[in-house]
Amino acid sequence: MFGNPGAGGYPTQPQADTGTSSFPALPTEQPFGYAQVPQVYGATANPPPGISPQVQQWFQAVDKDHSGKINWQELQSALVNGQGQNFSETACKLMIGMFDRDKSGTIDITEFAQLYIYINQWLSVFKNYDRDQSGHIEEAELAQAFQQMGFRFTPQFIRFLIVKSDPKTHIRMSVDQFIVFCVQIQRFTEAFRSRDINQQGAITIQFEDFLNVALSCSV
Repeated sequence: MFGNPGAGGYPTQPQADTGTSSFPALPTEQPFGYAQVPQVYGATANPPPGISPQVQQWFQAVDKDHSGKINWQELQSALVNGQGQNFSETACKLMIGMFDRDKSGTIDITEFAQLYIYINQWLSVFKNYDRDQSGHIEEAELAQAFQQMGFRFTPQFIRFLIVKSDPKTHIRMSVDQFIVFCVQIQRFTEAFRSRDINQQGAITIQFEDFLNVALSCSV
C-alpha cells in the first residue's frame, strides 16, 4: 500500500494497485469486511470510461438514494468489521475525505473507483495478519503489517496504537480502526516528508506550522 522503505524512516510514495480481488462480484455472498450488498438498481450496460463493471455495480448498490454521489453514511452501511458492526463514522469520513476532490462531502463514481482500490489495499494487508478472520489483529501482527508497508516504528509506538484503539483490553485493533490509523499516518507522513528537505527523518517546525499540519490531517 505504501511502497518500500525510503530515507528518513518512512516509506516511499504509495504505489497504485489495480487489483480488486477483495471486492466480490455482486450479488453473491460477501466475505469478511463487507455488508450484504442490496440488489443493484438499473445498472447501465456500459460503465463510464475507465470504470470497471464491478466498480460500477458496487457504486450503484452503495448509492442508496440514486443521487450519483456517495456520502459517508452510505459507505458506512456497506462496510462491516469482523464483529458484524458497521465501520466507524471516523473511518468512513476519512475514506470519503481522501477522494472528495471538491470538498462536497460526497464522492462520484470516478472518485469511488480510487477509494475501491485503496480499500482493497488496506484489507489485503490486514487480512494477511488476521489469519483467523476474527476482524482483529494484535500487537505483533500490527507491527508486522506496518513493517510490510515500509514503516519502521518502535515497539513503544505500536503499543501506543493498540492501547488507543482498544482502551479496555489493550490487545487488539479492528479493521476499521486499522484503516483510520493508515489514513492518518499516511497524511502525517506526507506532511512530514514535505518539510524534511534532506530526507533524514527529522525536522524543525514552528508552532503554528505544527498546528497547521495537525489540523489539516485531522478528520
